[in-house]
Amino acid sequence: MEKVSIIGLDLAKSIIQIHAASVDGSVLFRRKISSKKLLSFLSEVDPCVVAMEACAGSHHWGREIAKLGHRVKLIAPIYVKPFVKRQKNDAADAEAICEAAMRPTMRFVAVKSEEKQAAATVFKVRDLLVRQKTQIINALRGLMAEFGITVPQGPSHVGVLINHVEDDSSSLTEAARAPCLALVLTLRALIDKVRELDLEIGRRARHDDVAKRLMSIPGIGPVIATALEALAPPVETFTRGRDFSAWMGLTPRQHSSGGKPRLGKTSKMGQRDLRRLLIIGASAVVRWASRRGAVEGSWLSRMIGKKPPMLITVALANRMGRIAWALMTNGGRYEEKRIAA
Repeated sequence: MEKVSIIGLDLAKSIIQIHAASVDGSVLFRRKISSKKLLSFLSEVDPCVVAMEACAGSHHWGREIAKLGHRVKLIAPIYVKPFVKRQKNDAADAEAICEAAMRPTMRFVAVKSEEKQAAATVFKVRDLLVRQKTQIINALRGLMAEFGITVPQGPSHVGVLINHVEDDSSSLTEAARAPCLALVLTLRALIDKVRELDLEIGRRARHDDVAKRLMSIPGIGPVIATALEALAPPVETFTRGRDFSAWMGLTPRQHSSGGKPRLGKTSKMGQRDLRRLLIIGASAVVRWASRRGAVEGSWLSRMIGKKPPMLITVALANRMGRIAWALMTNGGRYEEKRIAA
């Protein structure tokens, strides 16, 4: 049998589909194997390329398979789909992964270390808790509106909302107060936990040199600085800051034809959490500059008053991403005067 050049794995919880091919792409064998036996099987195969979709568990498998001497390639599922022929099944998916990995211009996802995944877990848990907190606040506002109690939107009014629930003299009936109090207890626990995570993130940022340099960029605080380190791939993955911003989906979607460039809205591809955080940070800078004024002669001062606020916000988030890449790559701190012109 010819030497195995590449193996495509369609990952699953219990059964994994294997597709092995030679250097010219010829199929050598196809088989299903238990996930518990995968590593022992690959340990008996000569070192080769092992390709997988970048999905749940792929980084764990990538680390373990790399220890066996294989070269691991992770591919975003959106780039694998065009190679699936007709019907979709595990065997077809594994073959498509193999085909995609053999393309010379294919883009791959870097395998994350355990430390980087652990750091990313903090942000994923925080994001989940914040969403749950928002759900409970909205539920309480809706329930209390049924009894004529209206509370303005925004986090600054959460205390007023809780006081209405706990106040015996409010128009809320006793039958409705009991379940609402249960939501208040959960809400307070979520607020405390989010505060604890924010303190932990702030502590990490203060003791991390890269995070401290990133926080010199206006609009980037401890959460965004540590998120950039935890969620972004290695900076050497990108050749320039524009590529980093494009990876986060902060660049316009292109639909050009016939030599005529046509740019639309932002692509919104890539890392959604980083894109959202940078836009939040940029919106804070734009609001502050609109009220207090931007640095005279700076890019932001020229944009304010000429373009819509949301367009300025996204454009500023794009610039923040490029500046962050430059600081992570070349070191140093952000200096406003350098880009004032």
